[in-house]
Amino acid sequence: MAVPQERLQPIQAQIHADTTGYEDILTPDALAFLARLHDAAEARRQQLLRARHERQARYDAGCLPNFRSDTRAIREGDWRVAPIPDALRDRRVEITGPVERKMIINALNSGAKVFMADFEDSSAPSFRNQLDGQINLRDAVAGTIEYTSPEGKRYRLAEQTAVLVVRPRGWHLPERHVTVNGQIMAGALVDFGLFAYHNAHLLHAMQRGPYFYLPKLEAMEEAALWDEVMALAEAELDLPAGCMKATVLIETLPAVFQMHEILHALRHRVVGLNCGRWDYIFSYLKTLRGHRDRLLPERGQVQMTVPFLKAYSELLIQTCHRRGAFAMGGMAAQIPIKGDEAANEAAMAKVRADKLREVTAGHDGTWVAHPALVPVAKAIFDEHMPTPNQLDRLREDVCVSRDQLLAPCAGSISREGFDNNVEVALRYTAAWLDGLGCVPIHHLMEDAATAEIARAQLWQWLHHGGVEFTDHAPIDFALFDQVLAKHTHRLRESTHPGADKADAAADLLSALTHDDQLADFLTLPAYEQL
Repeated sequence: MAVPQERLQPIQAQIHADTTGYEDILTPDALAFLARLHDAAEARRQQLLRARHERQARYDAGCLPNFRSDTRAIREGDWRVAPIPDALRDRRVEITGPVERKMIINALNSGAKVFMADFEDSSAPSFRNQLDGQINLRDAVAGTIEYTSPEGKRYRLAEQTAVLVVRPRGWHLPERHVTVNGQIMAGALVDFGLFAYHNAHLLHAMQRGPYFYLPKLEAMEEAALWDEVMALAEAELDLPAGCMKATVLIETLPAVFQMHEILHALRHRVVGLNCGRWDYIFSYLKTLRGHRDRLLPERGQVQMTVPFLKAYSELLIQTCHRRGAFAMGGMAAQIPIKGDEAANEAAMAKVRADKLREVTAGHDGTWVAHPALVPVAKAIFDEHMPTPNQLDRLREDVCVSRDQLLAPCAGSISREGFDNNVEVALRYTAAWLDGLGCVPIHHLMEDAATAEIARAQLWQWLHHGGVEFTDHAPIDFALFDQVLAKHTHRLRESTHPGADKADAAADLLSALTHDDQLADFLTLPAYEQL
């Protein structure tokens, strides 16, 4: 539906790419709508990104994150979020994945309650990928999406499908192909704006949204900016105030100290918080990168049962339920192992144990990355959560301190763990540069978050002196260079995704790892090569 012309500024967003085939998405009115969002939000977005860097500089100088003194009244106040729409009252299993056509159909048909269509960590944001995703989601909302595989198999939507929730990119990511008055637009606003412009009215008519997942927030002010953007979009599109609903991923260490504040900033439209566990581990590493006493052991040992992650999960549940919001659990990254029944059963046992931990702790739902895991997770939640959610479980027994949220976990670093980090970071980066943002590696579905953990751990182990393997051999750059060369050669000679990008990925990973400063995000320098 076109936006009323009298509401729009005459300026349009400018596209710096071939738009052939995307004329129905990049219409003049849609581009004017993007420009309006940009003009309203860009100055504040830049200010908030500068505030991130200022906070990180304080952490690098020795400070530690903490609860805010200036927002105590919000944390201690008696308030609740707006009522949750019927379509989102039961979210016991959510499936996530990129905005690829076949994936969208399979996910919507998977039996999950919600499908999070991801423009962010499981997508490589080439302009073509992002615009194809917009077309795919438009067709999915309309119910007309179909796909025929090269082998001739046809895919179409079932009669009943999951509720669609869209995750745009985080505030920090640019979309260099779209400018307004010479300024590069935020990828977040391009993703959000195009989806809302083309689909919000139909979704609202169906009482299915539009609904969004908001990633990578670090502070209540960043949540408040999203609230302002959504309110503006509702006004521009003649939609009822508050009809756009949001779930916020708590996937940064600074954000865990502001969960009440984030809910309050979005209280008229927020429906829950989510334990974005993998990004949260990465953020712990990044935020505390200068603190030698906060090193973590190898990735496989950093499970949700370790003290700082258990505290994070339980505090999220308590915070959400006190405010009438959902507390969503984290991602199960396992994928089925074909041809090895014993190995597959072991992997599924890990999924069941993880989901049992979540549901008994009080989470209202959970995430999976593969359709085959939907019935596995659903069976656990059905058995232990016969009601649509657990909002009545207030977890008043939980008392989490700052020190508990920052406590490092015990563990070790094996040569195998070091080797795996190099391989995962390299293979994922190569696939990402080749246009894939969701990559199966050793029976786990790796996305940008898990690759970030791998490369951040490598940086920390190498830049803090005296870090050793379990056999007391030192971890040094000579070994890193040797292992990286080995995996680069293997990838180059393989049929894995991104094999032809092996050398470019290795050069990028080497530069980031050798650099004296840990880069904030792998995807920012990689985006320049995409």
